[in-house]
Formats: sequence, C-alpha cells, structure tokens
Amino acid sequence: MTRIELVRGDITQQSVDAIVNAANSSLLGGGGVDGAIHRRGGPEILDECRKLRASHYGKGLRTGQAVATTAGRLDARWVIHTVGPVYSGSEDRSDLLISCYRESLRVADELGARTVAFPAVSAGIYGWPMEDAARVAVETVRATETEAEEVRFVLLDEGAYTVFAAQLR
Repeated sequence: MTRIELVRGDITQQSVDAIVNAANSSLLGGGGVDGAIHRRGGPEILDECRKLRASHYGKGLRTGQAVATTAGRLDARWVIHTVGPVYSGSEDRSDLLISCYRESLRVADELGARTVAFPAVSAGIYGWPMEDAARVAVETVRATETEAEEVRFVLLDEGAYTVFAAQLR
C-alpha cells in the first residue's frame, strides 16, 4: 500500500525519485511551480522539454497527460510534467485533474520511481479551489494502483497544507 505524506515546503528541495511539475502545455517553463522547477533544476530540464516538443509533442502536452524528463540539478531522478486543467465554474473538468494524478503515477511506475512528490495541481494560477483540488488529489492517489511506496503532497503555504491535512484525515 502506498504511504501518503504531507510536507509543508518547497517541492524543488524534496529528495525523491520523481517530482511532479504542474506544467503548462508548452513544456517550456512558466510561473509558479513550473518556473521554480525549471529555475532550480537548471537548463537540462528545458533542453529535454525542447526535444520532446521537437518530436512527440509538437503541439505541446495535452491537459491531463504526463511525460518525464531528467531532474537536472534537483535532488530527484526525474521530473514528471503534467498539465492540469484550468478551473471552470460552469463545466466539470475534474476528470482531467484526476487524469493528471493517474497519468503521473503511471509514468512514475514506468520509470521505477518509488517516491513521488506532487504539488497541488491546478490549485494555483489555474484557479482550482484548494478544497476540491485536495479532495481530488487525495482520493485519486488512494484509488490508483501504483508501485510507488510513498507519495508526498508538498505544499508551500500553511493554508494549502491545512486543507490537504483535513482531506487526509
């Protein structure tokens, strides 16, 4: 059974097999978690992302999909990039958010990753309400069969940490 842990801190400082990046579809870096991972991980991550864009993902990575690259200078072996959905109050897009977690764990399994760190996918600039983002994240990880021994939700601020802690209880 996969152990789920909660960490308040910076995802780029986690010592794990794989760090999940809340990427944008271009795979070329951005703001928030995506920008932090690219800045701290160094140019090796961007180089591999450019190669992915030049080959399999010419139009970018679709929402709900996941793909791995090197972790560059991070204390991890891989970065798993996933594109979360933008929140819509008029359309239920939770299936795409669920897919981000499932696909990331599928990629982690293909890589042989036993420890995986996730941010709160879509809960930042993409506007997903934190309470629902936490519910989807925790329920999906609990329901997904994976070889990962440990999944960490790494949350930068106290508010997000508190919401995820309530979901884990």
